[in-house]
Amino acid sequence: MPDGGDIAGYRLAPRSRTGEVGTWYDAVAPDGGRAAALRLDPRALSAPGARERVVAAVVEDRRLAQTGLTGLLPVADLVAADGEVWLLTSRPAIPSLVDLVNGPAGGPDAGSAATVLVETAQALLAVHAAGLSHGALGPGTIVIGEDGTALLAERGLAAALWGGEASPGQDVAAWASLARGLAAGWAAGSPEAARLFERAAATAAANGLSAARDTLLAGRDLLPAGFTTRDRLVRTIQQWAAADVPTGRPMPYGAPGVDQGEIVTLLYNTGPGGTQPPAGAAGPGLAGAIGAAGAAGAVAGPPLDGWAGTAPAGTAPTAASGEMRFGPGVPADTTAAQIWRAGQQQQNTVAAKDRLRGRPPRRRRRGGALWTGVLFVLILAVGLYLWTQRPAPLSVLAVDVKAPKAKGCDVTVDVVGVLTTNGSSGQVSYQWWRSDREDPIEQTDTIPSGSTTYELHFPWKVKGEGTQKYTAKLRVLSPTGPGTPLEDKASFTYKC
Repeated sequence: MPDGGDIAGYRLAPRSRTGEVGTWYDAVAPDGGRAAALRLDPRALSAPGARERVVAAVVEDRRLAQTGLTGLLPVADLVAADGEVWLLTSRPAIPSLVDLVNGPAGGPDAGSAATVLVETAQALLAVHAAGLSHGALGPGTIVIGEDGTALLAERGLAAALWGGEASPGQDVAAWASLARGLAAGWAAGSPEAARLFERAAATAAANGLSAARDTLLAGRDLLPAGFTTRDRLVRTIQQWAAADVPTGRPMPYGAPGVDQGEIVTLLYNTGPGGTQPPAGAAGPGLAGAIGAAGAAGAVAGPPLDGWAGTAPAGTAPTAASGEMRFGPGVPADTTAAQIWRAGQQQQNTVAAKDRLRGRPPRRRRRGGALWTGVLFVLILAVGLYLWTQRPAPLSVLAVDVKAPKAKGCDVTVDVVGVLTTNGSSGQVSYQWWRSDREDPIEQTDTIPSGSTTYELHFPWKVKGEGTQKYTAKLRVLSPTGPGTPLEDKASFTYKC
């Protein structure tokens, strides 16, 4: 079957699968790398406000990616072409977890299932910490990369297209159901691992995803080797890719070399140095899309730096609701704003009473200008104070790795990396490097505020006879200060 045409420079490949909100295609990006294209369901897009809500959801995903979150399928663009909307990603969206479960290889082992559960729980925790939800978590919206990493796809799109409200509680229930399904599937040959997954599902329902993730990590000794290396999962993906998997191959979109009409991106950078939408372009600008999505009930987070319109210096931007903001980052309902608003209301009330009584407006005393100046200075001082009291973003200042002695045979060494931070909360992205393998293990954690130290645990299971020295290196990718990235390493000797 020939290739199915192209969209915005992405060449569509024959292999495809049906997602929750449309059809996923394998694709080749303009730079030659593997990618994906999602053709959103045209029927769902016809609903009032659906396109604007989709734009708002995709903008939130890009904002999360800018903060360092690596658990979402990375979005490259959202484009409109020939009356349809396509989501373009910089990584493949095939296979999904459901493809591997139903694939010819029969699925990997319980250790691989645990890896998927831990990584999806970690990604959901970061999404929930940002005030968002997935809304359609399931085996079909979890993408397994070539390196075995689990990525969440279609976050927020189901609620944007089909309506309804997504909530973290729905995500937790879906994750617990996923854990039970993997216990009955990939962990069927390992009763201890299956019971561990059941405990994690029950813990998620009772105490949340963080406790469920910790339950899985605490029971890692019940899992087969490869829990942290993804070796078995990678082999399964390779077997799946080599087979002629019937993923479904719908009619191709367009044809190679045929013009599908004007292709318009729906994600405009309207910040300093950005590009403005061309005249007559289909689809709203970004600021208008976010406003419309908020009015329609879409979940919205803080504005994305560089993606929102910037007012001229010395002006106070006015939101769609008409509220006045006193400088960047200062909430609309600050003490300064309340003082200013109360003063205006009092003057308007006095003037209105005088007009009703037929009196001319009262003349201000000579000292009125002085008191007005004092009040203005007070407002500025209060606003500046509130601005300086904002919590600083998270920054990792130093890293220290420690490895205990390996005692006995077939042991798990708990390598600990201690991060020194500025005490703020936020996402930290890091890599663990093992001396016995070439590829790093990349992870993200959410660090709470209130403490300047945070521990990262890296369990290293060693088996067999002999004597061998192993080295673990921790590299912090973000957020760090000058001289990045920060890293440290520690070694231990295994004797059996």
